[in-house]
Amino acid sequence: MNSIFRKSIVLLFIVAYFTGLSQSKKDIPKFKVIAFYTAKNDQAHISFVHEANKWFPKMAQENHFAYDSTSNWDNLNAKFLAKYQIVMFLDTRPETTAQREAFENYMKKGGGFMGFHFSAFALNDSGYPQNWDWYHNTFLGSGEYGSNTWRPTSAILRIENQHPVTKNIPKTFKSSPNEWYRWSNDLTKNPNIEILVAIDESSFPLGTGPKQNEIWHSGYYPVVWTNKNYKMLYINMGHNDIDYENKTNKTLSYTFENKTESQLILNGLLWLGNSKK
Repeated sequence: MNSIFRKSIVLLFIVAYFTGLSQSKKDIPKFKVIAFYTAKNDQAHISFVHEANKWFPKMAQENHFAYDSTSNWDNLNAKFLAKYQIVMFLDTRPETTAQREAFENYMKKGGGFMGFHFSAFALNDSGYPQNWDWYHNTFLGSGEYGSNTWRPTSAILRIENQHPVTKNIPKTFKSSPNEWYRWSNDLTKNPNIEILVAIDESSFPLGTGPKQNEIWHSGYYPVVWTNKNYKMLYINMGHNDIDYENKTNKTLSYTFENKTESQLILNGLLWLGNSKK
């Protein structure tokens, strides 16, 4: 074997080694997400959970992060959460004291959180009473559920503050159909809360009824916000329109089919994943 041939072989090995090393680095996810869900209580929420569990893995592949999901809320413990940088609540929220303490400690130590729609719901005399003050009043800041619009309808949403979450999002845009929530607490009076998106006045009247109190004609309604003391983002969207009238339970709208809304959510996830503790 002559010297030129030997040198060529060595060079090929070196190139192969560094190519493999570079490829292995690309395969390492930038961050890991674990999404918790229940998907049992309302067809609109079930539809959203199924949609989310298809959309987020696709986004994970395209943006080099890892996405896992589970309906086992007992996984909400310190050992399990240590593997992840972001926790999602796709529909409900933890019920047991142990689960809640694990989540609170995770957030206080710098973990990331993204919650959707029903994950903030709390109403006494319902199956989801306000019995977790830190979560509803301190962390989310929203307090109890106040009321909602009906039927699920699109709204014109307005960007309230410039933020990595709202980067390259138009000042106003039309959302996917949603059931919009009002809250007992005034988020504008909470110095820890930064409202990023709210319902624009051009949306009114919002909702179609038939109950008149489910049609909003005025008011200020935040729909996306963050708490400055935590790496968190709450998004009021997450209720797909369902054909209840004909009792088919067919999904009539999809949250992630709206490109602008989807980009906002992806911006939020990448912001959480790339933020330092």
